[in-house]
Amino acid sequence: MQSEISSAATGSPTLAMRSAEEVRKSVRRSRRLSTLRNSVMLLPLMALLIFAFTVPILLFMYRSIDNGLLHRTFPQTNAALQSWTSPAAIPDAAYAALAADLKAIPGSNELAVIARSLNNFEEGFRSLLMKTTNRLPKTEPPSWKEALVEIDKRWLDPDRWAVLKFQTGALTAGFVLAAGDLKQDSNGQIVRQPPEQRLYIPLLLRTFEISLTVAVICLLLGYPTAYVLTRLSPFMAGLLMIAVLLPFWTSLLVRTTSWIIILQGNGPLNGLLQLAGIIQQPLELIFNRFGTLLAMSHVLLPYMILPLYSVMKSIPESHMRAAHSLGANQRTAFLRVYLPQTMPGIGAGLMFVFILALGYYITPALVGGPRDQMISYMITYHVNEVVNWGMASALGLMLLITTIILLVIFSRLVKLSHFMR
Repeated sequence: MQSEISSAATGSPTLAMRSAEEVRKSVRRSRRLSTLRNSVMLLPLMALLIFAFTVPILLFMYRSIDNGLLHRTFPQTNAALQSWTSPAAIPDAAYAALAADLKAIPGSNELAVIARSLNNFEEGFRSLLMKTTNRLPKTEPPSWKEALVEIDKRWLDPDRWAVLKFQTGALTAGFVLAAGDLKQDSNGQIVRQPPEQRLYIPLLLRTFEISLTVAVICLLLGYPTAYVLTRLSPFMAGLLMIAVLLPFWTSLLVRTTSWIIILQGNGPLNGLLQLAGIIQQPLELIFNRFGTLLAMSHVLLPYMILPLYSVMKSIPESHMRAAHSLGANQRTAFLRVYLPQTMPGIGAGLMFVFILALGYYITPALVGGPRDQMISYMITYHVNEVVNWGMASALGLMLLITTIILLVIFSRLVKLSHFMR
């Protein structure tokens, strides 16, 4: 009897260890099954993000370095120029190869596309290529160099041949460089475009300037609106929220067109100002920066109000009462207690409005002037008008990279402000 008790006592720890191990295995198995089940449920969403979002963006970005059209058009010219470096004389074989490649271009439509593509790398290349192709001798001349130079003396310029050497490979950095107002000279060195040919960097800076201004305007208008929403009764807050969300329920084109009607010279706004005797002549309120900022701010204002409202709604009123009870006046209590607690909403609203404003095209195109167009207008121009997907992709890539850099800087500034507080 005593031996049986001793055996059970010695066996009890073993049984307990086995039971604990089985419990751990069961928990691990349950976690694996839960993870697998969640992964299966997320598969449709992940597939949608990959094939409908990530892959198209990557393919579009790849077009910024893809140079298949020019590489297929000028294979002999590219091969003849590989051993040439400036300031050495351009080899006669390069002239003959260029003439052969130009004769092989199938039609005028493809020639126009090729000429426009080369014109992005060197101003005037389009007219030069079209003129040369149309005047090529039908029979082989004694010297192709003399024949091409007789057609246009610009063929003596080494920069033209540098473009053909560096921009006719299978892959090229020319579009990306052109998007930054840069180019490769005859020696292959990266240099800036002449001041009169710099287009895209000023356009990018204008895009950021307009987007940032719209974000600040939305903050100035949205902050007091969100604050009032949190202080109203539920019924009144609901009515005001409907007015705030009304732009979401209206077509973007309709909203923009309505501003054209309101702001035009003989529109309601100018009519009221003249009727009140405030102005004598109609003001220019449209097709300029004012109209662009006003229309964009109206469209994007809800994206500022909603994050602010969600943050302000979670701030207890007792915080302000406690500040007042400790001797703080209204201004000090707001700046030291209330405003810091709304910083997450301010940061989220600024990022939402800024990012959405960067890609705006319809509103600036309809209510803005020539100096108010943003980089999305130029991307659309290269896609629809000149069919230059490489340049459009390079501009999109430049916009994406600079936006990510600015967002990283902004997020660090927001974290720093929280740390200093």
